[in-house]
Amino acid sequence: MTATPSPRLEHAILGGGCFWCLEAVFRDLTGVSSVVSGYAGGRVADPSYEAVCGGGTGHAEVVDIAFDPAVVSYADLLRVFFTMHDPTTRDRQGNDVGTQYRSVIFAQSDAQRATAEAVMGEVSAEGLWPAPLVTELAGAAPFYRAEGYHQDYFERNPRQPYCMAVVAPKVAKFRKLYRDRLKSGTPQSA
Repeated sequence: MTATPSPRLEHAILGGGCFWCLEAVFRDLTGVSSVVSGYAGGRVADPSYEAVCGGGTGHAEVVDIAFDPAVVSYADLLRVFFTMHDPTTRDRQGNDVGTQYRSVIFAQSDAQRATAEAVMGEVSAEGLWPAPLVTELAGAAPFYRAEGYHQDYFERNPRQPYCMAVVAPKVAKFRKLYRDRLKSGTPQSA
């Protein structure tokens, strides 16, 4: 008996404000193997949450999404990304303000960069947002895993006030818009 080969996973590194929101959304998407909250795009190795929140490291809060491209394409991940955060506000998402909350795509290859450029063009042409996109399209950068208490934050803290006010509505929106793309067993609402 031969073992079934595991899928060849790819990684997407995306920042769209608070990483708790993106992690909570992408973990329910079919084809996503794992989502890890962390930091990328800064000048300091292995930064702490406090240092990143201070704004002096240059890092963005991001998620590292491991996905099976045979099930969900990178373009589809980006389409979800652009509907789940406001990519038109520079260095902020809602009340979260600072460069750590910027909208950013860290393309891991030339192919990802080309796909990101194409999807950004589609989103702009469709008029999904009333203002121009300010999403930064950057190259690959070191990813630093956030502290353990940030991982699976929404799942572990659904009654925390920030989660109830900010994360839960995004998760509910995602589950409504992408009902046909949810992993089996995912509730239809947050």
